[in-house]
Amino acid sequence: MAVEELLWDMDGTLLDTTVVVPTAFVRTVHRLGGRSVDAAEVVAAYWRGTPEVILEHLVGRQLATDETDIYYQELESAEPDVYPGVREVFEVLHTQGRVRSVFTGARTRAASMLLRSAGLRADLVIGGDQIQHPKPAPDGILLAADKLGTDATQLTYVGDSPLDLQAASAAGSHSAAAGWGHMYDATEPADAVLTHPQQALDLLGARALS
Repeated sequence: MAVEELLWDMDGTLLDTTVVVPTAFVRTVHRLGGRSVDAAEVVAAYWRGTPEVILEHLVGRQLATDETDIYYQELESAEPDVYPGVREVFEVLHTQGRVRSVFTGARTRAASMLLRSAGLRADLVIGGDQIQHPKPAPDGILLAADKLGTDATQLTYVGDSPLDLQAASAAGSHSAAAGWGHMYDATEPADAVLTHPQQALDLLGARALS
């Protein structure tokens, strides 16, 4: 089957959040009276899911809503960079009448804030709070396919981390590794390895791997 739609991871794929997101977590943990944590420990906990889940892990206790809201207060001042070429690709997709779709493990609230701050407009944003199981489970990709009105086998998920590629495989989708991302691992199998966002456009209409 041909690839009909592109779905994008956010952190490390569309936006360079290698500094701003860990910094927001570190500051939040400090404000909540937690132990001292560093950026590396924050990144290592990304697989756990939404910011709320990550925060409770880092702080070591259950948190109330007003406590987790501190993270979003810290994120308000974040100014992530958009990776070179991403804006141009999104403009092409928009010109073609395609949905600019994002699936991220971050909560939809956080993703919307970061995308807005970066000035990158997405038509569909699916966050980790909209699904039951985080990556590498296929839930988010399957939900995106449903919302896009396409079969998951006709979808390419572009992401930098091994969890992104594993989620694509679990969904039966085409996996495209964002080789420019900070969590890219060349040893993780992918249907395609991209060195520039523009190359994702070449996947549209290509025959998906079974």
